[in-house]
Amino acid sequence: MTSPHRADLGKDPARVSGMFDLVARRYDLTNVAMTFGLDALWRRATTRAVAPRPGERILDLAAGTCRSSASLADSGAQVVAADFSPGMLAEGKRRYGDHRGLSFVEADATDLPFVDGEFDAVTMSYGLRNVNDPKRALAELLRVTKPGGRIVVNEFSTPPNPAFRTLYRFYNDHVLPRVARLVGSNGEAYDYLNESIREWPDQRALAAWMREAGWTDVAYRNLSLGIVALHRAWKPVA
Repeated sequence: MTSPHRADLGKDPARVSGMFDLVARRYDLTNVAMTFGLDALWRRATTRAVAPRPGERILDLAAGTCRSSASLADSGAQVVAADFSPGMLAEGKRRYGDHRGLSFVEADATDLPFVDGEFDAVTMSYGLRNVNDPKRALAELLRVTKPGGRIVVNEFSTPPNPAFRTLYRFYNDHVLPRVARLVGSNGEAYDYLNESIREWPDQRALAAWMREAGWTDVAYRNLSLGIVALHRAWKPVA
Protein backbone atom coordinates (compact mmCIF):
# COMPACT_ATOMS: atom_id res chain seq x y z
CA MET A 1 0.00 0.00 0.00
CA THR A 2 1.32 3.46 -0.88
CA SER A 3 2.39 5.59 2.07
CA PRO A 4 0.14 8.59 2.79
CA HIS A 5 3.29 10.72 2.82
CA ARG A 6 4.04 10.32 -0.89
CA ALA A 7 2.33 10.19 -4.26
CA ASP A 8 2.50 7.41 -6.83
CA LEU A 9 2.47 7.28 -10.61
CA GLY A 10 -1.33 7.36 -10.60
CA LYS A 11 -0.82 11.05 -9.65
CA ASP A 12 -4.06 11.49 -7.77
CA PRO A 13 -4.31 15.29 -7.40
CA ALA A 14 -5.20 15.21 -3.70
CA ARG A 15 -2.33 12.87 -2.90
CA VAL A 16 0.20 14.86 -4.94
CA SER A 17 -0.97 18.13 -3.43
CA GLY A 18 -0.80 16.70 0.09
CA MET A 19 2.71 15.38 -0.52
CA PHE A 20 3.92 18.82 -1.59
CA ASP A 21 2.22 20.39 1.43
CA LEU A 22 4.43 18.19 3.61
CA VAL A 23 7.70 19.14 1.90
CA ALA A 24 7.03 22.87 1.48
CA ARG A 25 9.07 24.13 4.43
CA ARG A 26 12.35 22.51 3.36
CA TYR A 27 11.62 22.16 -0.36
CA ASP A 28 14.17 24.70 -1.60
CA LEU A 29 16.91 23.51 0.74
CA THR A 30 16.38 19.92 -0.42
CA ASN A 31 16.52 20.97 -4.08
CA VAL A 32 19.82 22.78 -3.56
CA ALA A 33 21.30 19.70 -1.90
CA MET A 34 20.00 17.22 -4.48
CA THR A 35 21.11 19.26 -7.50
CA PHE A 36 24.37 20.56 -6.02
CA GLY A 37 23.08 24.08 -6.61
CA LEU A 38 22.25 23.57 -10.27
CA ASP A 39 18.61 24.45 -9.57
CA ALA A 40 19.60 28.14 -9.36
CA LEU A 41 21.19 27.96 -12.83
CA TRP A 42 18.09 26.25 -14.23
CA ARG A 43 15.84 28.89 -12.68
CA ARG A 44 17.86 31.73 -14.22
CA ALA A 45 17.78 29.99 -17.61
CA THR A 46 14.00 29.70 -17.34
CA THR A 47 13.61 33.38 -16.55
CA ARG A 48 15.77 34.29 -19.54
CA ALA A 49 13.73 31.98 -21.79
CA VAL A 50 10.45 33.56 -20.65
CA ALA A 51 12.04 36.99 -21.26
CA PRO A 52 9.54 38.90 -19.10
CA ARG A 53 8.92 42.54 -19.94
CA PRO A 54 7.48 45.38 -17.85
CA GLY A 55 3.70 45.47 -17.93
CA GLU A 56 3.25 41.91 -19.22
CA ARG A 57 0.93 39.53 -17.41
CA ILE A 58 2.62 36.17 -16.78
CA LEU A 59 1.33 32.93 -15.28
CA ASP A 60 3.85 30.86 -13.32
CA LEU A 61 2.05 27.55 -12.88
CA ALA A 62 3.28 25.02 -10.31
CA ALA A 63 5.00 27.99 -8.71
CA GLY A 64 5.88 26.09 -5.53
CA THR A 65 7.59 28.41 -3.05
CA CYS A 66 7.49 31.17 -5.71
CA ARG A 67 11.21 31.78 -6.14
CA SER A 68 10.83 31.72 -9.93
CA SER A 69 7.71 33.87 -9.72
CA ALA A 70 9.59 36.54 -7.80
CA SER A 71 12.42 36.44 -10.33
CA LEU A 72 9.94 37.00 -13.16
CA ALA A 73 8.25 39.85 -11.27
CA ASP A 74 11.60 41.61 -10.82
CA SER A 75 11.34 42.53 -14.52
CA GLY A 76 8.30 44.70 -13.87
CA ALA A 77 5.83 42.09 -15.14
CA GLN A 78 2.61 41.28 -13.29
CA VAL A 79 3.07 37.64 -12.26
CA VAL A 80 0.42 35.24 -11.01
CA ALA A 81 2.00 32.47 -8.94
CA ALA A 82 -0.36 29.48 -9.15
CA ASP A 83 -0.10 26.08 -7.51
CA PHE A 84 -2.50 23.35 -6.42
CA SER A 85 -0.64 22.81 -3.14
CA PRO A 86 -1.91 25.23 -0.50
CA GLY A 87 1.11 24.41 1.64
CA MET A 88 3.54 25.47 -1.08
CA LEU A 89 1.58 28.65 -1.79
CA ALA A 90 1.51 29.49 1.92
CA GLU A 91 5.30 29.17 2.02
CA GLY A 92 5.55 31.35 -1.09
CA LYS A 93 3.31 34.00 0.48
CA ARG A 94 5.38 33.91 3.67
CA ARG A 95 8.53 34.65 1.71
CA TYR A 96 7.26 36.89 -1.09
CA GLY A 97 3.86 38.16 0.04
CA ASP A 98 5.04 41.77 -0.20
CA HIS A 99 6.89 41.31 -3.49
CA ARG A 100 5.82 43.94 -5.99
CA GLY A 101 3.92 42.64 -9.02
CA LEU A 102 3.27 39.21 -7.52
CA SER A 103 -0.13 37.64 -6.71
CA PHE A 104 -1.04 34.13 -5.58
CA VAL A 105 -3.79 31.77 -6.77
CA GLU A 106 -4.56 28.15 -5.87
CA ALA A 107 -5.19 26.43 -9.20
CA ASP A 108 -5.52 23.04 -10.86
CA ALA A 109 -3.42 22.83 -14.03
CA THR A 110 -6.14 20.86 -15.83
CA ASP A 111 -8.90 23.40 -15.05
CA LEU A 112 -7.35 26.85 -14.72
CA PRO A 113 -9.46 29.60 -13.10
CA PHE A 114 -8.54 32.20 -15.74
CA VAL A 115 -10.30 33.59 -18.81
CA ASP A 116 -9.22 32.86 -22.36
CA GLY A 117 -6.21 34.84 -23.57
CA GLU A 118 -5.42 36.38 -20.18
CA PHE A 119 -1.61 36.04 -20.20
CA ASP A 120 1.22 37.26 -22.41
CA ALA A 121 3.34 34.31 -21.31
CA VAL A 122 2.90 31.13 -19.28
CA THR A 123 5.57 28.99 -17.69
CA MET A 124 5.74 25.79 -15.67
CA SER A 125 8.84 24.36 -13.97
CA TYR A 126 9.00 20.78 -12.66
CA GLY A 127 5.22 20.64 -12.37
CA LEU A 128 3.89 19.19 -15.61
CA ARG A 129 5.35 15.82 -14.65
CA ASN A 130 3.14 15.78 -11.54
CA VAL A 131 -0.16 16.41 -13.36
CA ASN A 132 -2.37 13.39 -13.94
CA ASP A 133 -3.32 14.67 -17.42
CA PRO A 134 -0.35 16.70 -18.76
CA LYS A 135 -1.80 16.97 -22.28
CA ARG A 136 -4.92 18.63 -20.88
CA ALA A 137 -2.70 20.97 -18.85
CA LEU A 138 -0.83 22.01 -22.00
CA ALA A 139 -4.17 22.72 -23.68
CA GLU A 140 -5.33 24.78 -20.70
CA LEU A 141 -2.12 26.80 -20.79
CA LEU A 142 -2.75 27.45 -24.48
CA ARG A 143 -6.31 28.59 -23.72
CA VAL A 144 -5.26 31.22 -21.17
CA THR A 145 -2.43 32.58 -23.36
CA LYS A 146 -2.97 35.52 -25.70
CA PRO A 147 -2.58 34.87 -29.45
CA GLY A 148 1.11 35.33 -30.18
CA GLY A 149 1.96 34.63 -26.54
CA ARG A 150 4.61 32.17 -25.43
CA ILE A 151 5.14 29.20 -23.16
CA VAL A 152 8.27 27.92 -21.41
CA VAL A 153 8.26 24.49 -19.77
CA ASN A 154 11.26 23.51 -17.68
CA GLU A 155 11.14 19.84 -16.77
CA PHE A 156 13.41 16.95 -15.87
CA SER A 157 14.27 15.01 -19.00
CA THR A 158 16.42 12.31 -20.57
CA PRO A 159 20.17 12.88 -21.00
CA PRO A 160 20.95 11.96 -24.63
CA ASN A 161 24.44 10.60 -23.91
CA PRO A 162 24.08 6.91 -22.92
CA ALA A 163 27.04 6.89 -20.52
CA PHE A 164 25.92 10.02 -18.72
CA ARG A 165 22.32 8.76 -18.70
CA THR A 166 23.48 5.60 -16.89
CA LEU A 167 25.38 7.67 -14.32
CA TYR A 168 22.38 9.94 -13.85
CA ARG A 169 20.05 6.97 -13.30
CA PHE A 170 22.46 5.56 -10.73
CA TYR A 171 22.45 8.89 -8.89
CA ASN A 172 18.65 9.05 -8.92
CA ASP A 173 18.25 5.46 -7.77
CA HIS A 174 20.92 5.28 -5.07
CA VAL A 175 22.18 8.73 -4.04
CA LEU A 176 19.18 11.05 -4.35
CA PRO A 177 16.99 9.11 -1.87
CA ARG A 178 19.71 9.26 0.78
CA VAL A 179 20.26 12.98 0.28
CA ALA A 180 16.51 13.63 0.44
CA ARG A 181 16.16 11.70 3.70
CA LEU A 182 19.11 13.53 5.21
CA VAL A 183 18.05 17.06 4.23
CA GLY A 184 14.34 16.96 3.43
CA SER A 185 11.25 16.86 5.59
CA ASN A 186 9.66 13.88 3.79
CA GLY A 187 12.12 11.48 2.21
CA GLU A 188 9.36 9.25 0.85
CA ALA A 189 8.19 12.07 -1.40
CA TYR A 190 11.50 11.94 -3.25
CA ASP A 191 11.08 8.24 -3.95
CA TYR A 192 8.11 9.35 -6.04
CA LEU A 193 10.26 12.09 -7.59
CA ASN A 194 12.71 9.48 -8.86
CA GLU A 195 9.91 7.28 -10.21
CA SER A 196 8.21 10.18 -11.98
CA ILE A 197 11.46 11.27 -13.64
CA ARG A 198 12.19 7.73 -14.82
CA GLU A 199 8.74 7.36 -16.40
CA TRP A 200 8.54 10.86 -17.92
CA PRO A 201 8.79 11.09 -21.73
CA ASP A 202 11.93 12.44 -23.36
CA GLN A 203 12.44 15.84 -24.98
CA ARG A 204 11.02 14.94 -28.38
CA ALA A 205 7.92 13.32 -26.92
CA LEU A 206 7.13 16.38 -24.80
CA ALA A 207 7.65 18.61 -27.85
CA ALA A 208 5.15 16.44 -29.74
CA TRP A 209 2.62 16.79 -26.91
CA MET A 210 2.96 20.57 -27.10
CA ARG A 211 2.35 20.58 -30.86
CA GLU A 212 -0.65 18.29 -30.35
CA ALA A 213 -2.07 20.82 -27.86
CA GLY A 214 -1.83 23.55 -30.50
CA TRP A 215 1.48 25.26 -29.69
CA THR A 216 3.66 26.22 -32.67
CA ASP A 217 7.38 26.67 -33.33
CA VAL A 218 8.14 24.24 -30.52
CA ALA A 219 11.83 23.94 -29.68
CA TYR A 220 13.82 22.68 -26.72
CA ARG A 221 17.25 23.18 -25.22
CA ASN A 222 19.01 20.79 -22.87
CA LEU A 223 20.49 22.06 -19.62
CA SER A 224 23.18 20.22 -17.66
CA LEU A 225 23.61 17.57 -20.37
CA GLY A 226 19.87 16.92 -20.53
CA ILE A 227 19.09 16.42 -16.84
CA VAL A 228 16.47 19.06 -17.50
CA ALA A 229 15.22 20.58 -20.74
CA LEU A 230 13.66 23.94 -21.57
CA HIS A 231 10.80 23.71 -24.05
CA ARG A 232 9.59 26.96 -25.64
CA ALA A 233 6.71 27.59 -28.06
CA TRP A 234 4.13 30.16 -29.17
CA LYS A 235 0.36 30.36 -29.50
CA PRO A 236 -0.72 30.99 -33.10
CA VAL A 237 -1.81 34.54 -33.81
CA ALA A 238 -4.81 33.51 -35.89
